[in-house]
Amino acid sequence: MDPGAYCREIETYLCRKNKGHLIRIVGPAFQRVCSWAEAGVPLQVVVRGIDRKLERYLAVGRTRRPLRVEHCEADVLDLFDEWRRAVGVALIPDRSANAAGPAAPPHGVDRPVRRRVSLPAHIDRVLTRATNQLAMREAAPGIHAALERVIADLDVLRHDARGARGEARAVLVARLATIDQALITAARTAAGSLLDGIQDAARAELGSFKTRMAEAPYARALTACADRLLCEHFRLPTVRFDQ
Repeated sequence: MDPGAYCREIETYLCRKNKGHLIRIVGPAFQRVCSWAEAGVPLQVVVRGIDRKLERYLAVGRTRRPLRVEHCEADVLDLFDEWRRAVGVALIPDRSANAAGPAAPPHGVDRPVRRRVSLPAHIDRVLTRATNQLAMREAAPGIHAALERVIADLDVLRHDARGARGEARAVLVARLATIDQALITAARTAAGSLLDGIQDAARAELGSFKTRMAEAPYARALTACADRLLCEHFRLPTVRFDQ
């Protein structure tokens, strides 16, 4: 997408979230948002970053000023880090003909990864999310049954995860990946005709990367992106543990 059109899309969404109050993305803010476009940050990721920032604003319970795009940058870039790791893509390099050697990434995009949670804490979080989802109306037939299997499997692994080291820990991590894949397979079955729309959304998110990736890595990234969108649609936890 053209950087100007990309900025206008974000401007329109931000205006809607600001209850019609329009704050133009110009000057330094425009350059910053253009750097997101050049880095391949999907519009959907920017939208989720804006929503995340807005949720914190609203949680305070006070009258707030209209939200500016600059205030959302940390959330947008954190989510982009998460998206890249989940999908398996790298930053788009600078293609300038005058660039000498490896290009520096756009300002603020290549950020250090936050400290990750421990394996036991991860399992506890997945159990909490899965249990909470069971308390809600079933999104599609088969989803609750799949979540119940996840909970049963993790209850068995929970005790072993504490203090697990070396090979024992590697076995647990591999088991989590297997459980995660089984959950995604169940979600694909439950999605039915929704899968076509999810695949289209995944292609849109990867649009900036398609011409810069070989066929096999792109196919893997497309599958990972579709799986992530599927889990978001059904509000499913990510069971695998990314080390």
